[in-house]
Amino acid sequence: MRLLAVVLLLGLVGCAAPTTPEVPEGPPPDLSSLRQLDDHPLWTMRFDGDYDRMKNVTQPTPATPFGCSLFATNDAADPLFARNFDWDPAPAMLLFTDPADGYASASMVDLSYLGVTDPAAEAGKLADAPLLPFDGMNEKGLAIGLAAVDDAEPGSRPDRPTVGSVRIIRLVLDTAATVEEALRVFQEHNIDFDGGPPLHYLVADATGKSAAIELVDGEVIALPTQAAVNFTLSGTDETTRRADNRYRTATDGLAPGMDWRAAMDLLSEVQQGHTQWSVVYGLKTGSVHVATGKRFDDVHELKL
Repeated sequence: MRLLAVVLLLGLVGCAAPTTPEVPEGPPPDLSSLRQLDDHPLWTMRFDGDYDRMKNVTQPTPATPFGCSLFATNDAADPLFARNFDWDPAPAMLLFTDPADGYASASMVDLSYLGVTDPAAEAGKLADAPLLPFDGMNEKGLAIGLAAVDDAEPGSRPDRPTVGSVRIIRLVLDTAATVEEALRVFQEHNIDFDGGPPLHYLVADATGKSAAIELVDGEVIALPTQAAVNFTLSGTDETTRRADNRYRTATDGLAPGMDWRAAMDLLSEVQQGHTQWSVVYGLKTGSVHVATGKRFDDVHELKL
């Protein structure tokens, strides 16, 4: 019971790491594109080749308690998706993938999930990096990220293929172009939250549409919203939601015509003491702006 209480507490305050997966067999990925962007350290790499996004999906995988703040703008001319990932400092990677049977995407990975401290020296552990996206955007302008909702009762649907709470993000990035298609991916799978608080997900697409996807008693529910933090949106009204400071700050800060800089500034307003990275995805431009360690004026700009 004491261990469970500690796990739940971590879910409330930050984004915890899942059980480190086994080092995959087979040749390591090509590291020719690997480069270090800053001393966080933040790395970037273009994953050259395919991967099995359905690897082990029929077996239960440990879920992960997460926290964080996410929001999306609904400006159809330049929609943005932004998030703070809040947890202990660890090496991070902005990973680019382009599978033959799916959409190209950019996603953020906490390398400690793979047991990696120096990717240049531990290439063999990077083969599963595509399977652990915390947030990301694909070439169709579909973006997704997650946050903990430890008070939720998601239930289960064992008649569907079971995937972990992070793996579902990879399936969405590879196969969904719209919020509706992302919702369908969730409906086709059973999400395994065993081992930690359940999660909900904010998704947005290039039309400016956004929604929170939550699992309630085995049902997948989509709620139109532009922001998500660490409480269940299902069954709450706007007054209740605005009692949360980060939710209120994020929603009040959204404005027509926001550019990436304004979105990054808004992320700085909802930062926590343990914010690891802050990222803004341009859903029509394919731009990725990322800052590490709350250094909101030291932003890396990359392109999908």
